[in-house]
Formats: sequence, structure tokens, C-alpha cells
Amino acid sequence: MHDTTQSGRSGSSGRSGISRAPGSSRGFGLALALVSAFAFGGSGPAAKPLIEAGLEPLHVTWLRVAGAAFVMLPLAWRHRALVRERPGLLVGFGLLAVAGVQACYFAALSRIPVGVALLIEYLAPALVLGWVRFVQRRPVSRSAGVGVVLAVGGLACVVRVWSGLTLDLLGLLLALGAACCQVGYFVLSDHGSDGSDGRRAPDPLGVIAYGLLTGAAVLTVPARPWEMEWSVLGREASMDGTAVPAAVLLGWIVLVATVAAYLTGVLSVRRLSPQVAGVVACLEAVIATVLAWVLLGEHLAPVQLFGGAVVLLGAFIAQRSAPKQRQEEPVAAGGKEGAVVGGFPRDTTEGRT
Repeated sequence: MHDTTQSGRSGSSGRSGISRAPGSSRGFGLALALVSAFAFGGSGPAAKPLIEAGLEPLHVTWLRVAGAAFVMLPLAWRHRALVRERPGLLVGFGLLAVAGVQACYFAALSRIPVGVALLIEYLAPALVLGWVRFVQRRPVSRSAGVGVVLAVGGLACVVRVWSGLTLDLLGLLLALGAACCQVGYFVLSDHGSDGSDGRRAPDPLGVIAYGLLTGAAVLTVPARPWEMEWSVLGREASMDGTAVPAAVLLGWIVLVATVAAYLTGVLSVRRLSPQVAGVVACLEAVIATVLAWVLLGEHLAPVQLFGGAVVLLGAFIAQRSAPKQRQEEPVAAGGKEGAVVGGFPRDTTEGRT
């Protein structure tokens, strides 16, 4: 990527006042996306022992979202003005990015194999490209498209989609619903961050906090936590023969796999773009598979290792692309100036169409 550091003015963070070149912002955004993928990928290996110990999958999901919402309460109070300024965004993020993804995915698992459901859910990056190209009518780069194709193909190998495939129409539709909700996560994470609607960009921390609160409230109805076997949390769960306190596993799921995962994920979308961050997020499936191998003793087949390498290649190709942005005014050096939106500098490197 070309050095676009400007002489004269440079993009600076509205919060810290520190000048950042678009390249450094992009690199940091990629790092955040990788951290988010690792954090999200760590939820499955931690949740499976809890489910095997006696908790229902939907109960684990409710504990995850409700616990994270409780942790984020101080931020929700700090950004309470968002309830008045951006009610639609907060409700949409809670319904789609939090409750919708979780509920549709777990419902799909009851009807189709895990691998099939995971693959369909991670068609989201391709759907994001379609949203950007045909709904927002913005150009997308060839490298982002190639990255999506490679990532989805590699993911099919990681989850071994061909083993145990059953054509259950409702299950497939539920998995597709999870994919669509994940598109909502990427699109809403970027919503309003460029100030194109004439309003101040919403603080991503406040959006996440209220999204988790909304998601917890929505999931309470189908999860019915009052029927949960709460005593499981006071016992130990088995992780490949090793006894681990259930409370420790739940703490990981809440603090790392949810709070840290959503924070780094939304911030990465702000610094990259929905389509690029979406492809990098495919690494979550690879990370989940590797962690299950190391922590749960679920061994990887050679084809899964090959698929993981293909996903990595697709993510690498996609992250080299960037969405085309408007050039507000020429820069003496002949480049484009990184605009600061929502407190974060955006990368304005053009991608080829």
C-alpha cells in the first residue's frame, strides 16, 4: 500500500488528537479485526464444555449476552444520549448483530450439521459485497471479491461441509438468516461513521453497549433463564479431560468472546470497511477449529489444514483492498487525505473496480 502521509494537514483522532496516517489506521484496523476473530472464535471451545455439563445452548447464549450487557452498563449510561439520537441504530444492532445471529444459528444447529450451518453463516462477506455494490451502489475492489471466494471455499474445507449434509429447508433458511443478521452486524457497525447523514457519528462503544442490552432483552423470551440449571455454574466442566470451573469458562465467554470481540470488531469495521472486515472475520471459523483441536482434542484432518491456509490467503488478499471514497479536496502530494470520522481516521486508498 502506498504511503499517503500528507504534508500540512493530516487525519487526527477526534478523541486523542494524535495524527495518524491512513496506512497506520489501516494496519491497526487489521490488527483489531484479527483480535476480534480470535475472540469470537474462542466462544465455541469454551461454550461446549458448559453445554456438556448440563446447560442448554440457548441458555449459554443468554448468559453470554446478558453478562456482556451487564459489563457494558457504565458505557450505556455514559452514552445515554444515543437513545434519543440513534434509536433505530441501537435497536437494529441489538436485534440483528446480537440477538439475530445467535438465535438463528442455534436454531439452525437443531436441524442441520454444524459445518453446514457455519458455512452458510459465513456467506455473510459475499452478502456484504452485494449490499455495498447493489444497495449502496458503491464500487468494490476485485481483490475483495477474490478474497471472499477464497475464504468461503477454504471455510468449506475447514468445516468439511460435505460430511453429513442433509437438505432440511427450514434449517438452511435459519442458517441463511444468521448470515443476513451478520451482514447487519458489519453494515450497522459502519453506519453513520462517515457523517454522510449530516449528524455526528455515533460512538461505537455506546452502540455496542445498547446493542447488547437490546439483545439480552430480546433473548430473554425464548431462552427463559428462569428454567436454567443455575447450579452448573458452581461446578466444574470437563475440557478434554481437564476439570475447569464453569464460572471461569463463562467469564471467558462474556469478557473475551463477547465484550472484547464486539469492541474490537466494530472498531475494525470503522477503520477498514464492512466488506474487508467481513472477509477477515472468516478467520473465526479457522480459529475456532484450531482451538477445538488444542483444548478439546478435536483433531484436524489434512483437508481442514489446507482449508485454513486458503482462508488465511483470502483474508490477506481482501485486506489489501479498500473502498473508494470521495475526494473532498486535492492534496499537494497528489494523494487523498484520510478523513477523520467518528473519532477514527478512515483509509481512503482507492480499490480497483
